[in-house]
Amino acid sequence: MRKAPPDADDRDDASLFRAAIGADAGKVRSLPTATPAPAAPKPRPSARMARLDEDAARSEFQRMPLSALDADDALAYRREDINPRVLKNLARGEYSAQEELDLHGLPAATAETLLRAFLRDCRRHGLGCVRIIHGKGRNSEDRLPVLKNLVDRLLRQRGDVLAFHSPPSAQGGSGAVLVLLEKR
Repeated sequence: MRKAPPDADDRDDASLFRAAIGADAGKVRSLPTATPAPAAPKPRPSARMARLDEDAARSEFQRMPLSALDADDALAYRREDINPRVLKNLARGEYSAQEELDLHGLPAATAETLLRAFLRDCRRHGLGCVRIIHGKGRNSEDRLPVLKNLVDRLLRQRGDVLAFHSPPSAQGGSGAVLVLLEKR
């Protein structure tokens, strides 16, 4: 036997639903309003000014005229507050290099990037004396020691470089430089 179809109700679906759940009788209550989603976290601070200073120094560095160092010239520099004896000791090779970077044969742009990263890393690890091998530049165009001049200019501009000097020939001579760095 079949069931008889339910009596047709002429109310609309929404009113039928409200009647089924008891909304018409006041048995339904509203949900509390949801709390707003938390705000997005603030971005981490970045060393924007340090990055701008680095970019400005790089720009100034590229505009500077190339110094006139020859292949056999010794590199020498010391800050004014450093005792002149320190420079003499560097020239004699009396400081041992704790780390070394070999740049010779590299393009100037690559060498500059590597040198900056190397010095930053040495400073971070508290190294006091490092050797940078730049080569004599005898195989470069016009026999001009491009990397030697680049290293000389870059080291003179850095505030963490106390002094530098080409070591004795047994330690690299005019194709390298010993650099004293300010300890962190």
